[in-house]
Amino acid sequence: MSEDRLADAVTGARAVLFDLDGVLVDSSAVIDRVWRAWAARHGLAWETVEPLLPGRRASETVRLLAPWLDAAAEGAELERIQAADEDGIRACPGAVQLTEQLGLPWAIVTSGSRATATARLRVTGLRIPAVLVTADDVRHGKPDPEGYRQAALRLGVEPRHCLVVEDAEVGVRAALAAGAPVAGVAGSGLGSAAGLVDLLIAGPADLIGLVGSAAPGPLVEESA
Repeated sequence: MSEDRLADAVTGARAVLFDLDGVLVDSSAVIDRVWRAWAARHGLAWETVEPLLPGRRASETVRLLAPWLDAAAEGAELERIQAADEDGIRACPGAVQLTEQLGLPWAIVTSGSRATATARLRVTGLRIPAVLVTADDVRHGKPDPEGYRQAALRLGVEPRHCLVVEDAEVGVRAALAAGAPVAGVAGSGLGSAAGLVDLLIAGPADLIGLVGSAAPGPLVEESA
């Protein structure tokens, strides 16, 4: 990537929109445990289930994998179980430092429920941002751009001036559809969208010193 493109995408950002799981929070142990149990209950091969998990709302994943089930009810139960399971949840390296030092408005856009998101943020010591867009707040999940557009609007920053940090293919496609540049967290979750990101990073620690400056972030939404 050219230096000009890097400057436009990263150092020129006026706000940052983070995905949650796989970007700020490592929840892979819980996701693996909960979805493996669900797959086993419904006789689905894990190899079929796993690739569809990154970035999608639980109900939409159920709809894709088991259209004969009540996707809304199954998704709600999967979220209830995940919100209560904190075993193995931890902050991704650099996530707390980056969000605490980020001198820009920032938000989280997640495909998880508000209950799941806030539980994971609290257990990892990450602050709950003033703008937290969850699966409960949108009609259409990723790869639809609704979530990222809503977050940018609530921050008062045009999407093209927001840097999105994502680890999932559907999330990257949602960000691009919203008109935002993307820093992609390297890994299998990016899939075919790996070549579409503006910057490939190992994790949030790579953005420390690149985006924003050492200044307080946004206020915590205590009522979330």
